[in-house]
Amino acid sequence: MSPTRTETGITPQDEQLAQYTKALGHPARVAILRTLAKRGECVCGEIVDELPLAQATVSQHLKVLKDAGLIQGEIDGPRVCYCVNPETVKRFQKLITTLTGACCAL
Repeated sequence: MSPTRTETGITPQDEQLAQYTKALGHPARVAILRTLAKRGECVCGEIVDELPLAQATVSQHLKVLKDAGLIQGEIDGPRVCYCVNPETVKRFQKLITTLTGACCAL
């Protein structure tokens, strides 16, 4: 299936890839995603304990990652337990492969 192009030549896949990369455009968000991938799941306070960031800063970064769909959160009493969204990560990997496959074989 070939991507549908808009009048500007930008595909929906291009837009999705840009959304994911924008969400990962800050090193703290990359570190948070890596922490969640390593630990499986954790609450904001546990991430704060691992990174030299304030709780409010971590919460804001978690919101950006969640809005992009890269992570998901489940309410656990008064806390939210976060984890990587595996379907979105698979989609992201596929989009990266499509992008790099267009110019070179890795």
